[in-house]
Formats: sequence, C-alpha cells, structure tokens
Amino acid sequence: MKIGLYFGTFNPIHIGHLIIANHMAEHSGLDQVWMVVTPHNPHKQKSSLLDDYHRLHMVHLATEDYPKIKPSDIEFKLPQPNYTVNTLAHLQEKFPNHEFCLIMGEDNLNSLHKWKNYEIILQNHDIYVYPRAASGEIDAQFVNHPKIHRVSAPILELSSTFIREGIKNGKNIQPMLPHKVWEYVEHNLFYKK
Repeated sequence: MKIGLYFGTFNPIHIGHLIIANHMAEHSGLDQVWMVVTPHNPHKQKSSLLDDYHRLHMVHLATEDYPKIKPSDIEFKLPQPNYTVNTLAHLQEKFPNHEFCLIMGEDNLNSLHKWKNYEIILQNHDIYVYPRAASGEIDAQFVNHPKIHRVSAPILELSSTFIREGIKNGKNIQPMLPHKVWEYVEHNLFYKK
C-alpha cells in the first residue's frame, strides 16, 4: 500500500485536518493517510499542549468514519526528540511492503532544507504538498523536484491555535471540530483556561 503520513500535534484535530487528509486519500493516488500524532517534546515547556493520549483519542474519534484515514501513535514509541527521517526508517522496517510518503503544507516545504537528513527523505520518499494561503518563496531545489507532488487541495485557513483561543474566550467553535471531538473537548473542559 502507498501510505501518506500526515504529522501534527492535532491539538485539537479539526475539520481542516480532515478535509486535507480526505482529499489526499481520495485524489492523490494514496491508499491510506495515517494521522501521525506528534508526542510532546519532553524538553519543551508544556504550554497548552494536551496529553499525548487525549490528542490521539481525538484523532480516533475524528477518523472512525473514514476507512482510508487512520490514527497513528508510532512516534510515541520512538526516542525523543524525534526526527521525521528516523520515523520513516522505523516505519519502513516495520512495514516493508508499504510505501510511505509525506504530506505537508507549502509552508513546511519552505523549511524542508533545514530538516535532519532531508536529502535522504527526498531520495526515498515522495512528498505530497497542499497549498497554503501564505507560504512564501519555495526553495529553487524543490520547485520541479521529481519526488515533490503538488496537490490542488482546498486552501483552509483554520488553525488549532485559533480554536483553542476561541474556546478560552467562550466562543462557539462547534462547526470547526468533528462532532465527537467537540463533545470530548466540551466534556473534559479542555482549553478553557
């Protein structure tokens, strides 16, 4: 199978994440999209990042009706701090019959040259890039790269930060979250302060 890896803290997962994941699963030749929940970096201040397992549970709730989208906690089991190149190597070893690709926004493509061993990633893995409203200038080496595929997915300017701020300020953010995620957030009083 050809699997797209969509990394994120998903704090919380919102409809924008789902729209992009579903678009990639349905329109880019990928068999599945795995939502890889990034664990909390133990060396960074906790701030408003929910516990790893709460965020993973919300991804489970959000994706249960989408057979091509799967939650993944693969990075929970790897040493911290973790690098994408290491996660890819681990997955390739664990699932040798799958082909793994990355899914990222244009804004992340701009900083790809700063990633650890990005050349190895590009040598061994395709990257599917979705557009962002403000993404800046793309590094020339990535413009016509054979491993980088631009996908004309919907442009969504919705962020988890905006949602957390809305909850904290008592705004109704229900339309921005999958219903079961909204219920879970409400029930647990997440992001209220």
